[in-house]
Parts: sequence; C-alpha cells; structure tokens
Amino acid sequence: MKTNKQINKKTNKLLGTTLLIAALGFASSAIAQTDFSSVQIQTIPVRGNISMLMGAGGNIGVSAGEDGVLIIDDQYAPMAEKIRAALGALGSDTPEFLLNTHFHGDHTGGNADFGVASIIVAHKNVRSRLVAGDSAASSLPVITFDDNVTVHFNGEDITLIHMPRGHTDTDSVVMFADSNVIHMGDHFFNGGFPFVDMSSGGTVQGYINNLEKALSWIDDDTAVIPGHGPLGNKADLMNFYNVVKDTSTAIRVKKSQQQSKEEIVAAGLGEEYASWGTGFINEQRWIETVFDSYAR
Repeated sequence: MKTNKQINKKTNKLLGTTLLIAALGFASSAIAQTDFSSVQIQTIPVRGNISMLMGAGGNIGVSAGEDGVLIIDDQYAPMAEKIRAALGALGSDTPEFLLNTHFHGDHTGGNADFGVASIIVAHKNVRSRLVAGDSAASSLPVITFDDNVTVHFNGEDITLIHMPRGHTDTDSVVMFADSNVIHMGDHFFNGGFPFVDMSSGGTVQGYINNLEKALSWIDDDTAVIPGHGPLGNKADLMNFYNVVKDTSTAIRVKKSQQQSKEEIVAAGLGEEYASWGTGFINEQRWIETVFDSYAR
C-alpha cells in the first residue's frame, strides 16, 4: 500500500482551545446551549483492545494496549477532561496518537488539548481547513497524507483511507486490519440521514460512492463504529447505504420530472423513512441537500 506522508514541524506550545464550528451551520448556537458539565462519557467495548467512547459529538475510537493509547477523533473541546478520565481507565489519559476522520469541530474540538502531547494524523485537507479556521497550532495534524497512511500500533496495522468528496473533502475511514474493525467517521450516521457538507467539498454522489467502497472492504463480522449513533455491523451500514441511495434516487427522479424542491419536501419521502429524520438531519434538510447536490 503506497503512502504519501507529509511530516510537519511539531509545536508543543498551547496557543488556546479553538472550536471548529462554522462548518456545522447552526452548531454555534447549539454548542452555546449545551451543558457539557452534564454529559457523561460512555465506554463501549468493541472488540479485543478496541473501544468506542460516546459523549457529546462524534464517537471516539480507542486502541489501548502495550504501545499505549491511540484515539480516533476527540469531540468538543469542553469534553477533553472527561475523555481523558475515560481513557485513563483504559490505560492512559495521554494518547500517543490522535487520528482525525475529518475537520468538523465535534470531531476535532479537543485537538488543541490532546495535540500538546499526542501526534495528530489526518488527511492533508484537514490541516488546510483547520489552518484556514485560525485553529490553535497544537490542534493541527503533524502527519498528513494524500490517499492513505498506516500507523503500526498495539500489534496491528491501523490505516486511514481518504474518502474523497463525500461528507467533506477532508474525510478518512480508519481500518483495524487484525481486529476487523472500521471507524467510518461521518460516512455513517447509524439510524439517521447523513450530513453532507457541500460548503466543505462534500457531495451526495461521492458519499454514496465512498459507502460502496467501504462495504466492499468489510465482511459480516466487521465491527463498524459510526461517526454518530450506536455501534453497528455490516448489516447496519448496508441498511444505511440503502436508505441514502434509495432516497437520493427518488429525489433525483422527482427533480428530473420538474418538481420543485418545495414540492418534493411537501410530499415527503414516505412513512418508512420517518425515523431517519429524527436525528441531526431531518427529512426536509436531507431532501434539500440531495436536490442541491445534483446539477440536474
């Protein structure tokens, strides 16, 4: 597997904690209204030495073993202390590595805290977008890549694979080769419509293409960590893929029949999809996303 790493100079000076929230639209007001003091971190065993942490923001993947602790994503900045406590119970509150699946603040908000001592690895576009957002120096990835990169840690190959033009233009999934686990980042909202951030290079068709690739890489026994929602498996990811593909196709057909965005929203997608619109992205927003993502 070829890799293209760009190693940048590491800075240990903490310049402050930055929440990357602009890309989430209404996230600023949502964060302001969130009482992080009441949020508890839940540790969910995945397989072997791999766990998933749920709290506020994206799900965190954890590998804890002889080499130490590696984490995938770090939620919002105010959650850092609680995340450290949960990690301490697994072996160490200071990860050796922090892998970012993409640049959104509910997945990178803790970078400024953890990046003081942890090596941050992410796609090169993550660094570019964090720099453009005036993020703290300690929050920036110090190892970046184009297509994929592998970290050899805790006895297995942990590979980040870039997923272009899907959720954003910064995304990667993370595969644990020996444990048969994949962290999908925000290419998997388990049980809900996805967020496709078109303002940051995301496209619905790219999202679908990326899901097809990920499904071809895993088997029925693979544990699938979603960016949001409960721990899943291949069947759950396939169900999510079918919902994304089938609803986007239905919306595109209606658009080709010259129905307006407002008319499609008014008609809805059908009762079978009602539960999918109860999460971060409701039915109206998903219809609008698909409608706007395709030129025709």
